[in-house]
Amino acid sequence: MTEEAGTSEPQADSAVSVVGPGEGETIVLGTTRMRVLEDGSHTGHRLAIAESVLAPHTQGPPQHRHSQHDEGFYVLSGTVRFTVGNEEYDATTGTLVMVPPGTPHTFANLSDQPVVMLSTFTPDLYVQYFRDLEKVLAGGRPPTPRDTADAMSRYATEPATDLA
Repeated sequence: MTEEAGTSEPQADSAVSVVGPGEGETIVLGTTRMRVLEDGSHTGHRLAIAESVLAPHTQGPPQHRHSQHDEGFYVLSGTVRFTVGNEEYDATTGTLVMVPPGTPHTFANLSDQPVVMLSTFTPDLYVQYFRDLEKVLAGGRPPTPRDTADAMSRYATEPATDLA
């Protein structure tokens, strides 16, 4: 092993991405706080990862379908109610929920305690949706169903209006 290879100092051209505690981009969506850990810029846009904290009694988005990406949810703490079509599932700490393209879904925190989830998006295209939605909320009003549908449509997603 060469002296250079044995060093523990980061190399300037390193392809490794490290996001420490409290780091990453923060996106605030009402009572949900999202920390983007990987937006796809270090994975060739194949994968994005975000940590979300849902305040107690937080309703999630309207039920929707993604046509071009899988979405994964790993519950780090608390219990999340997932609605998938007409079925409901309570996912507790340590549960992984994988949603393939085309599957209608939403989630909510119905409890009195915060929920923490780790979400994956493969590929990464849906991270920009959250950024767009945050801009609408920064305007001082909640997004209308039309605002939400318009933002979703830019990222190969649509509300599951047949289940509303």
